[in-house]
Amino acid sequence: MRSKLITLTLALVLSAGIAACGEDDEPASGSGAESAATPTPTETASEAGVEAIVQAIGKDTKSKPEIPAPQGDPPPELVIRDIVKGSGPKAKAGDDLSMQYAGNSWSTGQQFDASWDRGAQPFTFQLGGGQVIPGWDEGLVGLRKGGRRLLIIPPEMGYGPNGTPDGAIAPNETLIFVVDRVG
Repeated sequence: MRSKLITLTLALVLSAGIAACGEDDEPASGSGAESAATPTPTETASEAGVEAIVQAIGKDTKSKPEIPAPQGDPPPELVIRDIVKGSGPKAKAGDDLSMQYAGNSWSTGQQFDASWDRGAQPFTFQLGGGQVIPGWDEGLVGLRKGGRRLLIIPPEMGYGPNGTPDGAIAPNETLIFVVDRVG
C-alpha cells in the first residue's frame, strides 16, 4: 500500500510539473503582435545572423564599416542595434541629422550605396520628415552624436515591391545599414 501511495504521489508531482511547464508555451504579447515564447527556427537563424553582423562591425566611426554577408533568412521586423552609443541629446523627429552610412542588400550581401565612397561627405536630412525611407525615420530616433547604429530594414520599410528605379535595390529586399551620426 505504501509503495502505491509513493507511486501515486510521484505521478501527481510529475504531472503538475509538466502542466506548469506547459504554461510557458502560452503566446507572449508585445507591441500588439502575438508571438510564441519559443522562437521558430527562422527567428533563431535571424537572431544569429544579426548577432554575427553586430560582432563583425567595428566601433571606429572615423572609418567606413565593413558589413559582412548575412547568413540565413532576414529578420521579419525592423532591427535597431547600437554599436557605439554616442553622447549628447538623442535624435528626435524634426532634428536635422548628418550621417555617414554604408548599405548592403541582405540577399546578396553586396553594398548598394555608401556615403563614405563619395569623399566621405555626410548625408544630411530632417528626421521624421519623410525625406528618407521609413526604416531610417523610425530606426534613427534616439541615436546620439558620435553613435554608430545597425539597422536591418524589412522591405515594407525600405523600397518595397518596386525596389529602386536604377535596380541597385531589388524588389522586396531587406536592407542592412550601418549609420554613424556625425552631426
